Amino acid sequence: MKLLIRNLPRTTTETELRAMFAEHGSVQSCSLVMDKDTNSSKGFGFVEMPKAGEAKAAIKTLNGLEMEGNRIRVKKAETNPGEAADD
Repeated sequence: MKLLIRNLPRTTTETELRAMFAEHGSVQSCSLVMDKDTNSSKGFGFVEMPKAGEAKAAIKTLNGLEMEGNRIRVKKAETNPGEAADD
């Protein structure tokens, strides 16, 4: 299950994000969205967890968590309508 994490402190690293979610299960991938001009975090990212139960537990536990004064938001990432289209 792919998760969207918003409102992250801009100082958060991918390593920190991965570790936070790894406490709740296996993490398949983790990426922060970076600003191309400044090469700094835009304050959101994605974590992919292969087991839905672990992903749901992470959402329940981490959504609303305060990090450096920011209350992060964690939810299932919306699928891009173009990705599932049948040709």
